[in-house]
This record gives sequence, structure tokens and C-alpha cells, in this order.
Amino acid sequence: MGVRTAVRPFVSLIWNPRVTGLENVPRDGGFIIASNHLSNIDSFVIPVAFPRQIRFVAKKSLWTQKGIKGRILRWFFTAVDAVPVDREALSSGKGALQSAQIILREGAGFGIYPEGSRSKDGKLHPGKQGAAWLALESGRPIIPVGLKGTQELMKPKLPERGAVTVRIGAPIDFSDLDPAASKGVKRRLMTARIMDEIQALSGQQRSDVPTSSSRSEF
Repeated sequence: MGVRTAVRPFVSLIWNPRVTGLENVPRDGGFIIASNHLSNIDSFVIPVAFPRQIRFVAKKSLWTQKGIKGRILRWFFTAVDAVPVDREALSSGKGALQSAQIILREGAGFGIYPEGSRSKDGKLHPGKQGAAWLALESGRPIIPVGLKGTQELMKPKLPERGAVTVRIGAPIDFSDLDPAASKGVKRRLMTARIMDEIQALSGQQRSDVPTSSSRSEF
């Protein structure tokens, strides 16, 4: 069952996402979503907000959590067609990026959180280079997204009602980068620009401290 039939009514009723910038979504072909990350519900809200399919990777353990919250998470992740990845592969970045390349070749959107993990203080933390690497390797555009309000709505046991905002930016222009620059230099410059675009959309304060699970540069 797809996200539109299974998740959209639930998300719309419970969280009522307000979406702006839909004109920036590519009409065809694979593309990369680079978003801030405030809550577990981000990976449900974004696919509902977009008119095209958006897929994320997630830890396999999220499919096996116990209790009511576990059943809800399992249903949601299955409904939004999330890709389960082993924790070790996800931590290294390799599993996520390998899955992303397949998704992009299939013509779908791939969602990535450059911070590497949820922000626990509401600030925008430094980005890792996975989104930039993926854009360079695939040639697909990066669409920045700024989320607001989701951090208040996912409590320890059950999600709460409330309104969230999803701001979709225009594809990020990297045409001014020096073609002769090394891939490493390009990734660093692209990542800095990606985080600037996300911050402009989310309005978050910046932090110089990486998120706690940022073990890999990707």
C-alpha cells in the first residue's frame, strides 16, 4: 500500500502539514531531498508533502520495536516504502548511499538528513557530505527542505496532534564551482551551501557541534 492511500489521510489529520514551494519539485527523474531533522515523524511528513515518491533509509531495528509505538512505526515505515538498512552499514554511510543510488536510478526521490541524526536541541548542526557525494556521483539535483514544528509532536509513547510546516526550496545551483577542483573540495563547498539553504528555509539557529551519531563524514 502506497503512502498516498495509507499514510496521507492519517498525517493530514494528525499533523496537518502546511507545504510551500511545490513548484520546485522536479516533474520527472530522480532527485535528492536534503532536509533538517527534528523528529522521527520527519520521514512520514516529507513523503506526504511531496507530489512524487520520496524514499528514505532507516535502521532495521525500527521495524522490530515493541508496543503500540513500535506497531505504528512499523506500519508507517512500510507504508512510505522506507528501505531497511543494518545499523553498521547505516552508521558508515555506505548502506544508505548504495540504496540511494538504486532509488535515484529508478526515478524516485531520495531523502537524506545531512546532519546525520535528529537535532535534540532544535538547532541546525553541521552537515555531512553524503548529499553532496550523491549529487556528484548521480548528477541528480538537490532540493533543500526546511521543516518546522515536528520536534514538538513525537512524544515517547504516541504522536501528538499539531501543525507542521514544510518549506521546499529551489534546486541548489552549484554551477559556479570550479570544474578543476577535487571531489573532496567540491563536496565540502556543496555541503556548506546545502546547509545554508536548509537554514534559510527552516529558520533554525546554527550549531558548530555535530550530532551525537555523526560517526562518518557521509
